[in-house]
Amino acid sequence: MLRNNKLSIAIYAACLGVPAAHAQVAPVGSDLLGEVVVTAQRREQKLQDVPIAVQVLTTESMSKHVAEDMAQLDKWVPGLVVSGDSPTQPHYQLRGIGASDFGVGTDPAVGVYVDGVYAARSGASFLAFNDVERIEVLKGPQGTLLGRSSAAGAISIITRKPTDLLEGSVDARFGSEGKRRVEGMLNVPLASGMALRFNALSNESDGFLKDAATGQKLNPEKNWAARAAFRWDIDADTKLLLSWNHDAVNQLARVAIGLVPVPAEGSLPVYPADPSGATFLNPITAPIYNDVVGNQETRKFDDLMLSFSRHFDSFDLSSTTDWREFRTTNREDEDGTNRIATYFDTNNIEHNNAWYQEFKLSGRTSRTDWVAGISYSSEHAQQTSDTHLYTDGVDTLFTHLCVLGPDAGCPAVFGPTSAALTEMGIPVNLLGLTWNEAMRDDGRFKSLGVFADVIWHLTDKLNLTTGLRYSHDTKDFTWVAPWRVAPQLDAYGAAILEATGGLVDITVPNLIFSDPRGIAAQGTPFSAKSSWSDTSPRVVLDYRLDPNKMVYASIAKGFTPGGFDAVSINGKYDNEDVWNYELGFKTTFPDAHVLFNGAAYYYAYKNKQSLVLTGGQGLIPQYTVSSSDQKAYGIDLDTRWQPIDALTLGLSAAYINSTYTKFESSALLQQGAAFGLQDADLLAYANLAGAPTGEPSLSFAATVDYVISLADHGSIDLFLAHSYRGATRCNKESTVTRGCQPQAPFPYAVAQNQTDARISWRSPGGRWSVSAYGSNLLDKRYVTGINNITASVFGTPIASVNAPRRYGVELHASF
Repeated sequence: MLRNNKLSIAIYAACLGVPAAHAQVAPVGSDLLGEVVVTAQRREQKLQDVPIAVQVLTTESMSKHVAEDMAQLDKWVPGLVVSGDSPTQPHYQLRGIGASDFGVGTDPAVGVYVDGVYAARSGASFLAFNDVERIEVLKGPQGTLLGRSSAAGAISIITRKPTDLLEGSVDARFGSEGKRRVEGMLNVPLASGMALRFNALSNESDGFLKDAATGQKLNPEKNWAARAAFRWDIDADTKLLLSWNHDAVNQLARVAIGLVPVPAEGSLPVYPADPSGATFLNPITAPIYNDVVGNQETRKFDDLMLSFSRHFDSFDLSSTTDWREFRTTNREDEDGTNRIATYFDTNNIEHNNAWYQEFKLSGRTSRTDWVAGISYSSEHAQQTSDTHLYTDGVDTLFTHLCVLGPDAGCPAVFGPTSAALTEMGIPVNLLGLTWNEAMRDDGRFKSLGVFADVIWHLTDKLNLTTGLRYSHDTKDFTWVAPWRVAPQLDAYGAAILEATGGLVDITVPNLIFSDPRGIAAQGTPFSAKSSWSDTSPRVVLDYRLDPNKMVYASIAKGFTPGGFDAVSINGKYDNEDVWNYELGFKTTFPDAHVLFNGAAYYYAYKNKQSLVLTGGQGLIPQYTVSSSDQKAYGIDLDTRWQPIDALTLGLSAAYINSTYTKFESSALLQQGAAFGLQDADLLAYANLAGAPTGEPSLSFAATVDYVISLADHGSIDLFLAHSYRGATRCNKESTVTRGCQPQAPFPYAVAQNQTDARISWRSPGGRWSVSAYGSNLLDKRYVTGINNITASVFGTPIASVNAPRRYGVELHASF
C-alpha cells in the first residue's frame, strides 16, 4: 500500500502540473488528497471535493510549458482561449463564450481574479506571472461565488505568501530571438509571526517579425514586474497581509501583416480586396511593412492590497481592501503598408483607478459549511480611441467610397483641389498633411454584491449546496468626439478662404467619429446613466460513492451587466444571462494509479452581445452592437495515469457543440441588401439560427513526464506535451467578416497543433537545476486572425500569425 500512497500523491500532483519527483509523500493512512487545496468555492477544499469543472496549473506547469502569461498557457487548458498579441488589450474566451469589445464601458464574460480581487479592465487582467503559486481555471458560470462578469467562467490567480523560512531563488531563461528573462525572489522572516517576501522579474526579447523596408524587429518583448508582500500574524487568531504589485510594459505594438501587395509609389491597392481571399499573400512568408508613427505599447500598473482575517469561536471574519491604478497606450499599424495614401493607425489610451472592499464570514458545523459576504467596488475609467491618417488617406476614402457621388466620377478632394488652386495662381499642396480623429470616454462605475453559499451535509455521503448572489451595477458614461484635428490643413484653409474671397472652402468634417446629433454638436459631451440588478442562484447535489469517487449535478446562473459602446455615442449594451446545467464526476483509482474527472454540461446564453465591424464597398466601417442567443452542450475530461513510479501520463480534453438559437447578422443584412434582397427574403438570408458560433468542436492537451532518478546526483525530468485545437466551425457570416477564408492560400481557421518538450536536471533537494526547452518543436505555423478595420476603405486587410519554433535554456538556483 505504500507504493499506492506514493502514486496517489504523484497522480494528484501531476493533475496540478507538479513533477512526481517533488510531490511530498504523506504518512501512511493520512488523507493523501489533502496535500494541495484550492479556493474555487471561496473556501479551502481538496480539488477532488469541489463539484466544479476546474483545472489547476502550478508554478511547475507554467515553467514546463515556458508560460510567462495566460496567452502562453491557454492551449494547455482545453476550452480556454486567450488572445495576447496586445497585452494591454487581451481577449478571454471559455467554453465558447467571450466578449468582443475592448472598451471601458463593458465587462468581460470571463472574469480574471488576482487573490480574490476582480481585475475589471482588460488592461489590468493580463499581467506577467510574478511569484504565482497556482492558477485555477473554473469552467461554467461562477456568478454566485465570484460575482459579475464570470458568466462563462473565471480565472483565479493565487500568489505566494511570505513564509517563516529564510529563502531565495534566481531563475534565468535565455533563448532564441534574443530571449532573456531573469526573476529573483527573497523571503525574509522579520520577527515572530512576521515575514517579508519580494519578487522581481525582467523580460526582453527581439521578436521574430521584421520590417522589410527598414530591417527593424517589429514584435520585441520588454516588460518588468515586481511584487512585495508583508505578513503579520498578530496573534494565533488574527492575521494581516499587505501586498504591492507593479507591472510595466514598454515595447512596440502588435504587428500588422498586409494581405495584399504594397502598391507602387503613387498607386493604390486593388479595391475592393478579394472577398474570397484566394489572391491574398501568405502572411507567414509575406514581406511586412509597418510605418506607424510613434509605434508603442506601454503600461504602468500598480496595485495595493490589504487582507485581514480573524478567527472567532464559531466563525471566521475576513476583509479585503484593494486599490489599483494603471495607464496604457497602444498605438499600432492598421493597414500593413508603408504608403501614405493608405496610412492608418489607432491608439488606445486608458487611465483607470479602482477601489474594492469585501467583508466575508465563513464557518463550519457538523452539518454545514458556509460562507457569506458583501463587496463593493468603485471605478473611474478613462479611454481615448485615437485614429491617425493623412489627407492622402482622406482622398483614398473619398475615391473608394465615392463620397461625392458617382455622377462626379467618385473624385478625391485634396489632390484635385490643390491642382485647381495652383492653376488659379494659388500654389498649394494639401496632401501629406496629418488628420486625427478621436473618441474620448469617461466612465464612473459602482458595483455592489451580497452573497451566501452553504454546503449542507445531508448524510455522510450526500451534500446539497445552495448559493445566492445579489448584484447591482451602476454606470455613468460620457462620450466626447472632438472636431477632427488637422492644424496644417486648417491653416491652409483659412488662407485659401481669404485668398478666394470666400469662394473656396476646403473644410471637411469628421469622417470616422462623427456625432450622430449633427455637426453642431461635434465636440460637445453626451452623457448616459444606467443600472442593472441581478440575482444569481446555484444549486449543487454531490454524492460520494466511496472515499475516492464523487458524482455531482449542478444548476447555476451567470450574469454580465450591461454597458456602453466606447466608440459610438449613446451606444448601449444590455445585460447578458446564462443558465448552466452540469453533471460531473471526480474519481481516483489508487490501485490502478489513475485520476479521472469529467463533466457534461448544457447552457443557454441569452442576449449575448458583440461589437461587430460592419462596412463594405461604399460604406465607412462602423462598429455596431449585435445581439444573439446561443446554446451549447459539451464535455470536459481530465485524466492522469501513472503506470510506473517514474512515468506520468496526462490528457485533458474538451468537446463542445455551440450554435445560435437566435441571431440576425448585421453583416449579412448589409450583404443581402447589396444583393438586392428585401423584406422577408433579406431577413431569412441574415438569419443564423441553428448555425455554429465558430467554436471548434474538439480540443485537447496531452503530456508525458518521465523522471529518472540519479540517486545522490539528483534527477532528470523528461517532459513532452502536445496540444490540439480543432478547426473553426464556419457559418455564412464568418466568410463575410473573414472569420473564415476557405480559399485563402494559407492555414487559417484550421486545426492547430503544437508540440513542446523540456529536459531538466535537478540537484538533490532541488536547489539547483538546468533545463533545455523547445516550444512549437515541429514549427507549425498558422494565421491566427484577419482584421478588416481598413479593408472596406483602403482595401488593406491585415493578419496576425503564431510564433515559430522557439528554444532555450533555463538556470535555477535557490537557498
